[in-house]
Amino acid sequence: MSNRFTQYILVAMVLGIIMGSAIFNFLPDTRGDWASSINLVAVIFLRLIKMIIAPLVFATLVGGIAHMGSGARLGRIFAKTMGWFVSASFVSLLLGLVMVNLLQPGANFPGTLPDKAQSTGLPVSAFSIEKFLTHLIPTSIADAMAQNEILQIVIFAVFFSVAMGALPERSKQILALIDDLGHIMLKVTSYVMLFAPVAVWAAITATVAKNGLLVLWKLIVFMGGFYLSLFILWGILVMVGFAVIGPRYSHLLRLIREPLMIAFSTASSEAAYPKTLEGLNRFGASSRISSFVLPLGYSFNLDGTMMYCTFASIFIAQTYHIEMSLSTQLAMLATLMITSKGVAGVPRASLVVIASTLSQFGIPEAGLLMIMGIDTFLDMGRSATNVIGNSLATSVVAKWEGELGPEHAMGPSDAVPDDMVPGEVPAMAGH
Repeated sequence: MSNRFTQYILVAMVLGIIMGSAIFNFLPDTRGDWASSINLVAVIFLRLIKMIIAPLVFATLVGGIAHMGSGARLGRIFAKTMGWFVSASFVSLLLGLVMVNLLQPGANFPGTLPDKAQSTGLPVSAFSIEKFLTHLIPTSIADAMAQNEILQIVIFAVFFSVAMGALPERSKQILALIDDLGHIMLKVTSYVMLFAPVAVWAAITATVAKNGLLVLWKLIVFMGGFYLSLFILWGILVMVGFAVIGPRYSHLLRLIREPLMIAFSTASSEAAYPKTLEGLNRFGASSRISSFVLPLGYSFNLDGTMMYCTFASIFIAQTYHIEMSLSTQLAMLATLMITSKGVAGVPRASLVVIASTLSQFGIPEAGLLMIMGIDTFLDMGRSATNVIGNSLATSVVAKWEGELGPEHAMGPSDAVPDDMVPGEVPAMAGH
């Protein structure tokens, strides 16, 4: 079943490219209408994903933390997780900085540069330390779930589960109810994911039908350099995975190929969340770890996005022939390290981070207009990279905590393994 599902997604991607190209070339007058109509299928799928993420994150996270034991253990896992996230972010940012200086994609840029006074329309004031800190705490858990604010759900879930641990006798029934909710949400997830191949076809078809493939050639040097850098980052992540986890890591790469393709084709890391969680638990990562680390990773460990921030920022400086010393570039890296952590939940987060950073270093924000037209194609690579980075982070923390158990032979539509311990978290996998 898993192999067939992968094949369906691959076929859907190929069909999407063919049909999208046909619409773009042979129906020029109505290509926009066709793209909008077909994209509706992808939008519905993404809304289905959004529908299940909040209750899925809440149920698995509360159950995982409640079964985790002492608060000291939670603090230790959090410290290890954030330590990994910061290290991975630094490596990603530094790699983007090194590659853009080596490749010089913005030097002798052949296109017309946007006027420096043009506005991108991006909310460059979206980030501030004050806004970030207040954004962490939900004004209402119902509102946080309605808005799919994963970080806010994590904060509430931590308080809720720690309180449950402090009242073990009174929380038994509620914990059993949450475990049951987790099982049900995992089964709902398996139903929703049946639509993934159709959504992949719609997303690719609509993107190509609207923009065409020729649009990529306008910035082929920039795109080629960025994807080359992504592949190098993938290589680094894979090597680290083998170094920490061992030869077994190759199986995790096979298990996450489906969420990786879903993230790539829909340009959405969020769309891959349920399948990534499933793959990690099938790999043997304890649900206590995966349900805690993975949601945090969606706010703090976006490796592909990190690398794009430095790569795109310096590219724009190069196109405008703005010389930046090494010390200035390192200062930009440090700035991006901070600002990138504060835009969780901000639409088009990477562009917002870049826009707010450019102005601090005297680089025209208008330079983003050159790459905004191909941002969807770039976002595909960023989203896929984020899946690899977060799955690696989760499995490494599980390994460090001694909670990387034996792999589970499950079909992709199975919600609960037969050998799950009664009362354990809805693990779709790990104990």
